[in-house]
Amino acid sequence: MRFTAYLILAGTLLLWSGNWIVARAVRHDITPGIATAGRLVLVIALLAPFAWRGLPRKLRALARRDWAVLAALGFCGGGLHLAMQWLGLHYTTATSGTLYLSTSPIFILLLAAPLLGEPIRRRQWIGVAISFCGVALIAAHGEPERLATLSLNVGDLLALGSMAMWGSYTVFLRMRRDALDTVEYLTVLCVLGLLYVSPWVAWDVTHEARVTLNAAGLAAVAYSAIGSLLIAYAGWSYVVTRLGAARAGVTMHLMPALGVLLSAIFLGEYPRWYHFAGIALILTGVALASMRPRAAA
Repeated sequence: MRFTAYLILAGTLLLWSGNWIVARAVRHDITPGIATAGRLVLVIALLAPFAWRGLPRKLRALARRDWAVLAALGFCGGGLHLAMQWLGLHYTTATSGTLYLSTSPIFILLLAAPLLGEPIRRRQWIGVAISFCGVALIAAHGEPERLATLSLNVGDLLALGSMAMWGSYTVFLRMRRDALDTVEYLTVLCVLGLLYVSPWVAWDVTHEARVTLNAAGLAAVAYSAIGSLLIAYAGWSYVVTRLGAARAGVTMHLMPALGVLLSAIFLGEYPRWYHFAGIALILTGVALASMRPRAAA
């Protein structure tokens, strides 16, 4: 049973890491807005038949606070973060983009303070500073003069912004008190995400030439919806149940390594020295910021 859980864990991490590779590979075949909206529409179509019976009644029973939390979750995790990720990969490599995955604990720490009232200790501030030194090194591509002039790669900044939104989503997720089950919640999340991303889609339709989906674009949308969302979500739930949240959560830091490996295999994008140095700083800062006070003592 444990072997099966680890096997499913490996597949789940590969599916999530592969989403960055796919987005980079089809950047000339589909616009970020249409790719994100297509993913959401497909997920809604697949989940709606299982959610429609009990969902209207539960929605009518939601309090104002529940709607406010769901609205925040839809904004941060419903699709805009994915569109930012896909747009960022037009300007930076998948190798650089996937390394920012390890910054999510830092953003969760920073956002939990004002939203959840969790204090940040001095040791954690030091960890945050070290992590952002790693981020700056990668975003500047190892060139200090870029930092001095703030001429950083816009793709790296968009990928980092995507991780900031995902961190916000995680914090808001801890504020949920509604009675929606998993399928109902995902359906509502995708509907809200579709509403938020609709202005982006309208811009793509009126200003971009890549509105018509080709085979590569359709395959990317299907992978993003079915592979990296539905299958990976189900796999992650199974793994957390069998192995525990703490043990499963630590493995999330394998995703940057998997992303770098997949980038090299499928895209021919090989890491440079600043990628290794940057991720070392990021992980050091994350470890310091995440260390429990008793363990630190």
